[in-house]
Amino acid sequence: MLVSFLILIALHYLSAKKVKFSVDMRYQVINATGVHVAGDFQAAAGFSGGDWQPNTTPLANEPGTDIYSIIVEIPAFTKYEYKFLNGDQWYDVEFVPVESRVGYNYNDNRWIWVDSLANDTTVIEPVIFAGNAPAGHFLLRLKVDMQNVAVIDPAGIHVAGDFQGWDPATAMMYSFEDEIYEYIAFVDSTINACEHRFVNGNTAGQYESVPAACALNGNRVIEIYSDTVTAIVCYAECDPCNSQGVKINDEDRPVHLFPNPTNDFTDIEFNDDAHTHDVIITDMSNRAVRTYKAFNGHSLHVDRSSLKSGVYIVHIVNQDKTDSLIKLIIQ
Repeated sequence: MLVSFLILIALHYLSAKKVKFSVDMRYQVINATGVHVAGDFQAAAGFSGGDWQPNTTPLANEPGTDIYSIIVEIPAFTKYEYKFLNGDQWYDVEFVPVESRVGYNYNDNRWIWVDSLANDTTVIEPVIFAGNAPAGHFLLRLKVDMQNVAVIDPAGIHVAGDFQGWDPATAMMYSFEDEIYEYIAFVDSTINACEHRFVNGNTAGQYESVPAACALNGNRVIEIYSDTVTAIVCYAECDPCNSQGVKINDEDRPVHLFPNPTNDFTDIEFNDDAHTHDVIITDMSNRAVRTYKAFNGHSLHVDRSSLKSGVYIVHIVNQDKTDSLIKLIIQ
C-alpha cells in the first residue's frame, strides 16, 4: 500500500509543472478577504476541497505592485480553466470578457494549456482583473483549422511570429473541438500589426506555406488596434476549410486596382455599368479600415494616409448587389 502511494507521488512530480497564476488588480479596491483564484487545477495542486473552491487558493501581493500571484505544481500537457476573485466568495468573481473565454458551449472561464515539462515556471502574464490582457497590451487569439492536413505532427501545432521571436517551438496551440487549434498571445499595444505562420510540428522546416493571396513577406499579417480574435483559417490556405474560397485579383472581375502593390495610393476603377458602389476596405482580421458608401463615379482614389503596411481586402458592392473582392497590398 505504501509502495503504491509512493509510486503515485513520484508519477505526479514526474509530470508536474510549475505554473504561476497572476492578476493585475490596479483598478480594484482589494477585498478584506484577499484575492483568490479558482479553477479545475486546484485538486491536482493539492488544495483542500477540490476544484472550483473560491476560498482555498489565495494570491499574494508582489511588493510594490498591484499584481497578485501564486505558483502551483500541476500536471503538464493539460488544459486548465480558472477565474480570479476579488474576495473569497463566488459573488466576488470577475466577469471574464468574451475574447478570453473558453467560449465553447457557453463556457465563460479563462483557460491555459500547459504544454511543457521544462524545468522552469510557466508564467500566466498578469492580465487586468476582468480584462483581456496585461496593462499596455492587447489580446491576440489566433485560430487555425487543421482538418485538411493528413497527419498532425506528434509534437503538436504551434504558431510562430514576430510577437514571440519567431520561435516555432514555444507557442503550442490547443484544440477544444474538431480540428481547430487556438492560441492566446499578448501583444504590445504600440505595435499595431504582427506577422505569423502556423507550424505543423515545432521546427522551422514545418512552417505552413502561406498563399500569396493572403501573404506579406510570405507570412500571414494581422493589424491589431484592440483585443482581437481572428477568423478561423484553413492551414496553408487563405479561407476557411471546405469553403468555396474568395477569388482575389480575378481579372474577370468588373473592378481593377492600380497600382497594386502600392506605397502611396491606389485607384479603384469600376468597369461595370453601375452608377454607385459601396466600397469597404478591411484588414486581415476583417476589421473595416475604410468605408465609402454609395460612391458615384468611375474611379475612386484611395490615399494610403493612416493605413499601415500589410494586406487588405477591398470589398465592392454595386447598386445591383453584385460584389467583388480584391486583395490590396500596401508596402
